[in-house]
Amino acid sequence: MKEKAEISASMMCTDLVDLYETIQIFERNGVEHLHIDVMDGTFVPNLGLGVDYIRGLRKLTSIPLDIHLMIKDPEYKLQWIGIKETDIVSIHYESSFQVQRVLDWLQPYGCQRFLAINPATPIGVLEEVLDYIDGINLLMVNPGFAGQKMIQSTMKKAEKLVNMLKQAQREDIIVEVDGNITPEHGRRLREIGASIFVAGKSSIFKGKVDDYEHNIKILRQAIE
Repeated sequence: MKEKAEISASMMCTDLVDLYETIQIFERNGVEHLHIDVMDGTFVPNLGLGVDYIRGLRKLTSIPLDIHLMIKDPEYKLQWIGIKETDIVSIHYESSFQVQRVLDWLQPYGCQRFLAINPATPIGVLEEVLDYIDGINLLMVNPGFAGQKMIQSTMKKAEKLVNMLKQAQREDIIVEVDGNITPEHGRRLREIGASIFVAGKSSIFKGKVDDYEHNIKILRQAIE
């Protein structure tokens, strides 16, 4: 577990009209990552942020990107994205038959390699790839849409995951949690051992853009 908890702001929750102002708020308040949900309409039943959005966002800010690839066969699409060394890139265990190969193909980019798993995917699938990853993105909702309620069994799953990493002597692996991360859920997950918190409509994007700064402070207090 990282000594300092970090916020990854879910950019699919932003209103494009307020994007520049939102980025300025995030910079002032030290938001550590911008979470980019890339969705292809095949792996998940929704279309999400794409490569042009990522390029445009890099021109607006130097906040590192947390790129969550919810796409089928990501190994063949990595070169499209423009991955930087400062990025986190999550690929889904369920998105490829060759998970270890995808992680290998990510290595030359120098980014942090995370493996994401859906709520119903058992944590045992992680055991054979721990040597290839820097972190795990634990989905607390089924991926594809913002504003869902947390699947309650995922809280117990987070405990099992942290215990598994301890037993494997791999507490250096970062645990990121994604989906309905309210301040209350964030506090509990921080106690369990999570380090990066994807913040969307349940926390920092509640209300209007003028509310975001206050919302960030509330989430920070919960996960400290």
